Amino acid sequence: TPPPPPPHPAMGRRKSKRKPPPKKKVTGTLETQFTCPFCNHEKSCDVKMDRARNTGVISCTVCLEEFQTPITYLSEPVDVYSDWIDACEAANQ
Repeated sequence: TPPPPPPHPAMGRRKSKRKPPPKKKVTGTLETQFTCPFCNHEKSCDVKMDRARNTGVISCTVCLEEFQTPITYLSEPVDVYSDWIDACEAANQ
């Protein structure tokens, strides 16, 4: 025969108040328009991220200079710009 049920319900733990979810860090938006290293126009260079072909293309709307670099799924427009600056500095050496 099964044992008889306890006379009173088992002591339950008091419900703890939930901690509020952590606040999200505010990250500033990254630039998508850059200063051209050739003509020095500010915000004249636009970046196009072609994720299908894994290439990033940055071109200046003023002097029509263009640069293309391979990208990954993690790449951002600023990475394409920094690759361009690095390539310019390497060419000047």
